[in-house]
Amino acid sequence: MKAININEFGGTEVLKLVEIERPIPAADEILIKVFASGVNLVDCGIRNGGNDILRPFLKLPLTLGCDAAGIITEIGSEVKNFKIGDQVYGCPNFPGNGSYAEYCAAKANQFALKPKNITFNEAAGVPLAALVAWAGLFELGELKAGQQVFIQGASGGIGSFAVQFAKSKGAFVIASASTGNVDFLKQIGADEVIDYKTQNFNELLREIDLVFDASSLRDNNERLKAISVLKNGGIFVSVNVDFPFNEKVNEALAKRNIKGKMVAGQKHENLAEIAKLIEEGKVTVIVSKVYPIAQVAEAHEESIKGHVRGKLVLEIIKED
Repeated sequence: MKAININEFGGTEVLKLVEIERPIPAADEILIKVFASGVNLVDCGIRNGGNDILRPFLKLPLTLGCDAAGIITEIGSEVKNFKIGDQVYGCPNFPGNGSYAEYCAAKANQFALKPKNITFNEAAGVPLAALVAWAGLFELGELKAGQQVFIQGASGGIGSFAVQFAKSKGAFVIASASTGNVDFLKQIGADEVIDYKTQNFNELLREIDLVFDASSLRDNNERLKAISVLKNGGIFVSVNVDFPFNEKVNEALAKRNIKGKMVAGQKHENLAEIAKLIEEGKVTVIVSKVYPIAQVAEAHEESIKGHVRGKLVLEIIKED
């Protein structure tokens, strides 16, 4: 089968389209014929050798890819909740051999049935970003109907899901993004949008229940500004687990009894509820661009720029 492998860590030049053996699913695994894979910034990080947290888990050669959408072609003997022919989506084997390949074997509990009303390319843009958004808002952020949430980096893959999830659960959603994305964020459900190019959010907001930082910006001074708009006892959640809070941030959190949290893990079982929201039309999947598998280097280069609206997707097999 064709796959994008790396045999060494480095820049996009280490991405190689190769022929490798098709994997055989274990008893608790499914084998997926992969139609599409999401392209995530973490893929670029793994390609570069990861960080202190990821590095011990990375074994070369490695097939990249954290999001998969496709059709089950084989099931392990212990798998009871799927059958051959099911269309599924999920996050396989993070951070091991993944979905930049024509076939992928992964644990069945890492997948759910694909939303029926979207394509494989669209479905591949959902799992990792959506699960991070869900965990950040509801599990760590404890967001409830009627509360105010401020979402930073709201036009990106994680942020655009966060806006829609929060709105679907009855929260009042304030989003920040650059000028060109203001109307887009209003279209997907933001109640208010702050243009960070022309407005200072810390001068406009007060008594916010939850700040969800989905921005790629790693700056503890910006975190201090975000903490300042929270109510006493509020919650600050960041997706940037590789960039810890410094002493000043921890002091600011403690001073006002604010919980500071990092999104370090996701629950795959939430994919089923996310699929339901997509099928009900409450959540739209935003795919910025689809790349054929041979253009994976270009997809990584675009991802690194950090200004993608929604998600980038790698098309492994063209859907009929």
